[in-house]
Amino acid sequence: MNAVGIDVSKGKSTVTIRRPGNVVVMPPCDIPHTQSAINNLIAQIKDLDGETKACMEHTGRYYEPVASWLSDAGIFVSAVNPILIREFGDDSLHTPKTDKADSKKIARYALDRWQNLRQYGRMDKIRSQLKTMNRQFAFFMDQKTAMKNNLISLLDQTYPGANDFFDSPARPDGSQKWVDFVHTYWHVDCVRGKSLEAFTEHYRNWCRRRGYNFSAQKAEDVYRKSSDLIAVFPKDGSTKMLVWQAVALLNAASETVELLRLEMDRTAAMLPEYPVVMAMNGVGPTLGPQLMAEIGDVTRFTHREALTAFAGVDPGKNDSGKHIQKSVRTSKKGSPYLRRTLFLIVDGLIQRSPENDPVYAFMDKKRAQGKPYYVYMTAGANKFLRIYYGRVREYLASLSESGEN
Repeated sequence: MNAVGIDVSKGKSTVTIRRPGNVVVMPPCDIPHTQSAINNLIAQIKDLDGETKACMEHTGRYYEPVASWLSDAGIFVSAVNPILIREFGDDSLHTPKTDKADSKKIARYALDRWQNLRQYGRMDKIRSQLKTMNRQFAFFMDQKTAMKNNLISLLDQTYPGANDFFDSPARPDGSQKWVDFVHTYWHVDCVRGKSLEAFTEHYRNWCRRRGYNFSAQKAEDVYRKSSDLIAVFPKDGSTKMLVWQAVALLNAASETVELLRLEMDRTAAMLPEYPVVMAMNGVGPTLGPQLMAEIGDVTRFTHREALTAFAGVDPGKNDSGKHIQKSVRTSKKGSPYLRRTLFLIVDGLIQRSPENDPVYAFMDKKRAQGKPYYVYMTAGANKFLRIYYGRVREYLASLSESGEN
């Protein structure tokens, strides 16, 4: 038994090879992520006598190239949740945190968990791309929110409340009516500086050019509200530049978000489980691809509890002797991206109250029992994942039996 412990970081990996009985075959050494260095490591591993397994933590995206290189070379590779490595006992109070110490600990973990190590199953190109898209989607959504708040804070100085004039949904390109409105009417004096008739006609032409519906009543309401507002910044070139710049940044972020949303849905449609996932209540063209991106290949989970633990929505337990705690917080040790997606799904179910939906019925029952919000929401997320696991596994099994790809 040869356990190869690999602590992966950017640009290099620290590798230790150990055998049972505290035998060190190769002390910790740094292997740069170059073709020649990795090939030398692969050759050295293949020259070992006996069965060999390599183990590493799946942290960030650094581990994926190393796991792929070794796996493609025919070496058994297992990517382990870093929490399991961190909580693995060293039988010592001295716990240094260095790359060398980590690689030795990973090798000891591999020897101790030898029979339970699972072969690394590299996500195919589509799943990997989808997951990267989802992370970019989350990043640009944060940027969009920041840009939106920045624009509103500027409008508080030039045109207070203008962001609440319209509630039209965003267009496919991400543009919104209130944002387009404040680009043209960037200061309150741009509206109240005209007569009601002049503004109504100007607004009518603006709606026609922009492709928005015109309402004379809406024009009158906007004019009436604008007439009583107080602007802090003057109507000059500097103020116009600030507002226009904020609008441009928000529109750019919104356009990127919508492009990613469409591309994620197109990419997810290539996955075999797409139709059964999209048929689930609460899942749409936005949350469906996010769900598939973060869960990945559901067949890598041996049972439902493994998936709920991965998401961090598994119920906790705290029993000792005669003490049995009835309510324990969930672990929250899994993927925060998956938890966020799940909560958006179950929150949508709570708002829509769909009939004959088992997840909503379960949450509604918990809510009727007086359970706190986060308790029944987490319970709903747990039940949704269990249903997801069963339906997708069954669907993929049926495809496999019929010989479809």
